[in-house]
Amino acid sequence: MTTITKRPGSIGGGMRRREFLATGAAVVGLGITGFPAVLRAEPKSVKIGLIHPVTGAISFSGTQCRAGAELAIADINAAGGIKSLGGAKIEGVLGDSQGKPEIGASEVDKMVEQGVAGIVAGYSSAISLATSQEAAKTNTPHVVDVGVSDEIVNRGLKNTFRLAPGYGMVSGIAVENLDKINKAAGSIAKTAVVVHEDSLFGTGTAKLLSEQLPKIGIELVDVIKHPTPTRDFTNIVLQIKAKNPDLIIPANYYNEYVLFARTLRQQQVKAKGIYSVLGGAASNYKFVHDFPEAAEGIMDCNHWFNPKSDLALQRKKAAEAKGLVYTYEVFLTYNAVALLADAIDRAGSTDKEKVIEALASSTWDKHGMPYGPTKFVNGQNEGAAPANTQVLGGQIEVIYPKEFASADAVFPMKS
Repeated sequence: MTTITKRPGSIGGGMRRREFLATGAAVVGLGITGFPAVLRAEPKSVKIGLIHPVTGAISFSGTQCRAGAELAIADINAAGGIKSLGGAKIEGVLGDSQGKPEIGASEVDKMVEQGVAGIVAGYSSAISLATSQEAAKTNTPHVVDVGVSDEIVNRGLKNTFRLAPGYGMVSGIAVENLDKINKAAGSIAKTAVVVHEDSLFGTGTAKLLSEQLPKIGIELVDVIKHPTPTRDFTNIVLQIKAKNPDLIIPANYYNEYVLFARTLRQQQVKAKGIYSVLGGAASNYKFVHDFPEAAEGIMDCNHWFNPKSDLALQRKKAAEAKGLVYTYEVFLTYNAVALLADAIDRAGSTDKEKVIEALASSTWDKHGMPYGPTKFVNGQNEGAAPANTQVLGGQIEVIYPKEFASADAVFPMKS
């Protein structure tokens, strides 16, 4: 049997107290200097809420938004996270609005309870209106990704910001560029029909167009609204065919846009042009690839990236490498997340008031868009602008603004 003999002043197996203390201090010192990864705590992650309609009638676009947000988070984290917070990683907190404003608002409440530093939402105008209003109750920073209603930023909410243009600017530029295109062709278009979905987005866009088109000498012979979802456009297309307008102007979401365009082709409706304003599919590679005959020649005034920006083209390539269709939902939501992360980094804090102040003073320029300098006035980026695109030869080309153009407009469109 082994006997452990204690010496006077020793601890355990014969080690004196002063020896133990010296050894312990050496071990602690080794732990601090020799193994910093073990003892040094990782910075706390920064939570950002992401609310999109990933189920329901507009789930394609909502899923695209979420994918864009997740791409941005991955890129930011890979580049070192929020550097002013010790490299803290961004953690996306996911919410599904199901395409319903009231559910989007309830998702905001859940995210605030989870301690998010800000929210990016919510694709549609109606959802963005609800989520930003709910976020304002707790002064939570809210960045709108796609929602175009100007009501979103015209309510005086200090927490709400939108990097992309609203439909007031988009419709104004759309009409201005349509006038240029029409005059260059000898003013051949004199009548138009607007077809729009019946929510805040479509109704607001149609109202603006109704006011602006007559100013450029185009008579609006009909405004036709439809719900989302709509499964059959035959009757609407037959109405249009009977009126025989020079221009057909759609303003609707992806699924309805595709079905509407295909029905126009099936019914052999001949118009001098299909000129979209914020068309849900007109500037969409999926539509162009899946239905090239229906898409060919369609023009759109919409959110679009700068085709001459290396940054935009790199992001497009990276997204496509992951199997994504590079739609405006993807790059607008990517930008919304990156803008919010930049504000948190500059604020050096997740304090809501400081983040809001940083957003308001933002001059962020890493968006890859055909924008001027970022400047927020009442939450709206005054430097934002849409682009005009046209599907030509199976490609989406930019035709306006001229400094970003990759092709000239073809009008009238070929039958």
